[in-house]
Amino acid sequence: MRIGSWPTGDTLEQTITGFQQLEADGFSHGWLPHIFGHDAMTTIALAGAQTTTLEMGTFVVPTYPRHPTVMAQQALSVAAATGNRFVLGIGLSHQIVIEGMLGLDFSKPVRHMREYLEVLGPLLAGEAVAYTGAEFQVNAQLTVTDAEPPPIVVAALGPQMLRVTGRLADGTATWLAGAKYLESTVVPLMWEGATAGGRAQPRIIAGLPVVVTSDADGARQWVAENFEGYGDLPSYRRVLDGSGADGPADVAVVGSEEEVERELRRLQEIGVTDFDAAIGGPDDETKERTRAFLAAMNAELATTG
Repeated sequence: MRIGSWPTGDTLEQTITGFQQLEADGFSHGWLPHIFGHDAMTTIALAGAQTTTLEMGTFVVPTYPRHPTVMAQQALSVAAATGNRFVLGIGLSHQIVIEGMLGLDFSKPVRHMREYLEVLGPLLAGEAVAYTGAEFQVNAQLTVTDAEPPPIVVAALGPQMLRVTGRLADGTATWLAGAKYLESTVVPLMWEGATAGGRAQPRIIAGLPVVVTSDADGARQWVAENFEGYGDLPSYRRVLDGSGADGPADVAVVGSEEEVERELRRLQEIGVTDFDAAIGGPDDETKERTRAFLAAMNAELATTG
């Protein structure tokens, strides 16, 4: 299992510096959310010129506002800019965003993602696409000669989405899925889909808040306060319920170095291939302690497995 994290910073320059710091610290990858700030793929393309080894990915870009041809063309451009160190993470977003803010139809999310992937994958591979579906009608081909097709990971959380993702993508990127849900639902359904699609081992990227601390109660309170809104979104609510959790604090990886290591190794045994650490804590000292431990843990896992 490889460990990565999110770059810190609010400005474009700070985020690029954050990617550089992740690489200098020895993390395997850096993941960048795409919400309402800078465009994540543009930012990663710029960071590609300032890094050399770090894998960088979006966690995740919503599909509805971007036609799959546009997504593929931009993703290949980012792959070229990063020396093929880019992972394209995509997702549906949420009904409140897609319908409430953007005014787009969110009534058939699984069908939307299935058709999206059936168009996106071949386009990334440079194939000519002639596709007629309920959501997309595409006749197109892209020629980007200096890029390899980036891996596609999908923010798949429910059973139907996991099966589609396993069959048509390279992996899934989960957020706030605890060990129970990962073991009972995410990993087996991803493998089921991959087997049905004749695909290789899927990447299972688990994103969770992490705090290395001697004050576990205080850390969980910090997580509860800083991530409380996620429990109100239906997709995350289902994942939290499936994890046996009341809220984000219940799935956060919190405790001493020994306790955090034990939980990370448990995730690895379940089948998680990549861990995306949302490093947190009530103060800078705690965050630095967490960051240093996770970087060391990543180095150990890279040599021992």
